[in-house]
Amino acid sequence: MLNDYLPILMQALIALGFAATSLGLSVLLGKRGSNRGAKDTVYECGMVAIGTGAPRFSVKFYMVAMLFVLFDIEVVFLYPWAVQFKELMSANQDAFWSVAAFATVLAVAYVYALKKGALSWNE
Repeated sequence: MLNDYLPILMQALIALGFAATSLGLSVLLGKRGSNRGAKDTVYECGMVAIGTGAPRFSVKFYMVAMLFVLFDIEVVFLYPWAVQFKELMSANQDAFWSVAAFATVLAVAYVYALKKGALSWNE
């Protein structure tokens, strides 16, 4: 059984060896960078940079984005079921109850997010 995994082990060792060799050679043979003040400043179309590079966003933006992705992916899981709805219902009624349970979990999660204030912008 070990012979079955030998090619995978060899490939992993070769990949790790190549990565380590490449990094080591770049450290040994590469040029050293200099830290001069003018080189490390932000270049903005020839103009002197004013302020920070990126404004700070509220956590609310990220919470809404994560909730959108979460619920969007869960709706994607409903799509194949909806496409095969007639065939599933003619074969077995359990398909309906499993998706009903899934939709119930989605609804409970949505109500929980609303109660926690994850979607309110006024706070």
